[in-house]
Amino acid sequence: MRENEHSNISILKEIAELLNEETEIVTMLKGALIKFLNGTNFETGWIFFIDAKGRSELVVHENLPEALEYNNCHYLKKGGCWCVSRYRNEELKKASNIIECQRIESAIAANVGDHEGITHHATVPLQSGQERFGVLNVASKDTVRFSEEELALLESVAFQMGSAIKRILLTKQEQEMALVKERNRLARDLHDSVNQLLFSVTLTARAGIEMTDDCEVKETFKEIQHLTQDALTEMRALIWQLRPKGLENGLLEAIKVYAEMLGLKLHVTVSGVLQFPSRIEETLFRVAQEALNNVRRHAGVLEAALYITVTSTDILLVIRDEGRGFVIDNNTKLLSMGLQSIKDRAKSVGGTADWVSEIGKGTELLIRLPY
Repeated sequence: MRENEHSNISILKEIAELLNEETEIVTMLKGALIKFLNGTNFETGWIFFIDAKGRSELVVHENLPEALEYNNCHYLKKGGCWCVSRYRNEELKKASNIIECQRIESAIAANVGDHEGITHHATVPLQSGQERFGVLNVASKDTVRFSEEELALLESVAFQMGSAIKRILLTKQEQEMALVKERNRLARDLHDSVNQLLFSVTLTARAGIEMTDDCEVKETFKEIQHLTQDALTEMRALIWQLRPKGLENGLLEAIKVYAEMLGLKLHVTVSGVLQFPSRIEETLFRVAQEALNNVRRHAGVLEAALYITVTSTDILLVIRDEGRGFVIDNNTKLLSMGLQSIKDRAKSVGGTADWVSEIGKGTELLIRLPY
């Protein structure tokens, strides 16, 4: 066996061990890319994730020249390139030399730093079976074409990376399924125990009202009945938050049923087609739940309006009420638990949450999520 073949096998084994470690995808790819560059003649590399709509995102890069790293990798993130175009058209099947790269050419032409002899790169798709995730690009100083042996090595590493990405995604799906099962179990337990106990207290209070002629005792039982009824409503809302029945019938139907359960009249306006990934759909539902809870608890009104606008790149969800309104002291930067939860949920899927509120004029919540 030739020395370079032995070296290639060694680096592939080291990368395989690294990729088998339990870690996040980006961390895993970063470590594998560093290991790959340190063990081969390739000097720099970067990875694009490319979604089903063809949108690319630079997720990992290592040892970039000054020109490519300029302004937070501006020229790598902007413009087009043969590799991404071929990937989008499903024409990039294996490791290939790139004849020209508009991104690199733009960085060199802009004269924003030393390109260190990086003028061309090789590319390979990251995939596992039929699932595709993006591309791995590598380059070396003063190199226009890489050898077949180098491309074969690049392809082997990309195969390992694609398999590792798939494994991590499957693990996350299993964890999410386990979380859903646990939430369903908690929802059942709450329904079968606490919910039934509260219902029994309501019936007992109603019987107490009918059994006594003492006005003070009647009022006490009425107060108990009223408080227990409120607690029942809160409990049913909590059960819905744990197990969102109704999403199988569509997002809007689930939100409408939840609003009805809270005793709110909800006016709905929709623009665009409501077809989202399951994670985005549940995020929208959870945000709407929290917003409607805030209306019921704090706004002092029983009506709200919901607007959903869907474009080719994002979703805008607006929930508006004409209730009491509120003022947040920007100096303290403290949010209520409800508003913080909404903000965190939106941020978890790359979105934003903003609100406008004025005392006596109501509140408008604006959620924008990419998809």
